[in-house]
Amino acid sequence: MDWDATSAFTPVGLALRGQPAHRIVRTLGEAAYLLLKDWPSDDGEEYVTAVKACVDAISGQIAPEQFREAFLRAADEAGITALTVVQQPAPERRPDARRA
Repeated sequence: MDWDATSAFTPVGLALRGQPAHRIVRTLGEAAYLLLKDWPSDDGEEYVTAVKACVDAISGQIAPEQFREAFLRAADEAGITALTVVQQPAPERRPDARRA
């Protein structure tokens, strides 16, 4: 079991109601804790799917990124704003045409 699988788990920022209002989930262990202890509703279909996917990811049956997709769907179902960061390569620098 890999509770702290971070290599393939892109962090997710969440805007929750209550304290703390903002959370960043980086590992399967953090996600499991949030789903089981701090999730606002435990009766949605996507929530149940995310809990199962978390267990499957921790036990190595699915990739952490597959769980992440289920986690994002559960957040949407619960009305939680989820923020993700997509890193893109920096644009190539072109020489300034005015310098000659």
